[in-house]
Amino acid sequence: MNTLSRLILGTAFSLALAACAAGPWAGSASLYDRLGGQPAITAVVDDFVANVAADKRINGQFANTNIPRLKMLLVEQICAGTGGPCQYTGRDMKSAHAHLKIGEADFAALVEDLSRTLDKFKVPAKEQGELIAILAPMKGDIVTVK
Repeated sequence: MNTLSRLILGTAFSLALAACAAGPWAGSASLYDRLGGQPAITAVVDDFVANVAADKRINGQFANTNIPRLKMLLVEQICAGTGGPCQYTGRDMKSAHAHLKIGEADFAALVEDLSRTLDKFKVPAKEQGELIAILAPMKGDIVTVK
């Protein structure tokens, strides 16, 4: 799996881990349910991966990626991390990114691509904020070049 694939998986895994750590919100549905469940997560992942593939800043690292496997792992991560019934079967992000050369600009580009997808699917501001807030603290596990 190449650097961009790991970056994408890292981002999704970061979202998933942080969502798990946050726990259920009192009196509200899980983030998984608020996002629309697995069908909606799958649609978001499809669009997000397409955005990354079209992003000239980072798409060169994406060329040799097994796209169907990448999408499957992203769906698993987001589904599991947001309170859904899935189990993530990939590696942890710290070890997956330890030897890669992912910089601040790569991470920022990925976050922009995710934001573009969330806007396209009209994900409400509250849920977008939760996802971005979850992602930000995990940056250290993904960015290996300072």
